[in-house]
Amino acid sequence: MPLLVLPDYVPFFSVIVCTYNRRTLVERAIRSLLEQTEHDWEAIVVDDGSQDDSYLYLHDLCERDARFRMVYMRNRGQALAKNVGILNSTGLYITFLDSDDEYKSDHLAVRKQVLCEHPTVDLLHGGLEIVGDPYVTDMHDTSQRIHLRDCVVGGTFFVRRTTALSVEGFPHTRYGDDTMFYQRVEESGATIATIDVPTYVYHRETPDSLCTTMLTDKINNIIE
Repeated sequence: MPLLVLPDYVPFFSVIVCTYNRRTLVERAIRSLLEQTEHDWEAIVVDDGSQDDSYLYLHDLCERDARFRMVYMRNRGQALAKNVGILNSTGLYITFLDSDDEYKSDHLAVRKQVLCEHPTVDLLHGGLEIVGDPYVTDMHDTSQRIHLRDCVVGGTFFVRRTTALSVEGFPHTRYGDDTMFYQRVEESGATIATIDVPTYVYHRETPDSLCTTMLTDKINNIIE
């Protein structure tokens, strides 16, 4: 996996942004990161083999703002892209920003306060504002749909970097990698906490979102 030259400074957060052919959407996500009231962060942007002009936009962003670093890799899927981001991170805690989602301006600040007040927490998650359909395909029974409140959403994860490395990151699977990662952390005996402050904006109206694609595939299989 590609590795970057890492800086000497250790930020509080490493924000991992993975994208694939989402030039317009990733710009919205990046804008929400730039508008954070908390500034102690770095961003690792992983372009998973985009064929649109995402690379040019992201390369220019990294040239203009030293907090951003970029990895370009051939298309290998979301889970492996996240793992590349983890390996290239330097922050105390790693978090994620899916390229079709966005943060409210106090997202990082709220989580930093909680993590500083509870330093034994290894994984903090939760706190969604859902835009669009709140139901997704159940990874354990694809004939069923479940509400997102009954799921763990990887975009909301704030995980200690050492913990993410110790569980070897995300499993390489097309669907459910967030849940499997969570289970790895849970089985490791790490301390997990939840937060309900809805500062992660989860866009479910995007046609090519992974959950939407999985549901469409299931419907097509039934029709066929």
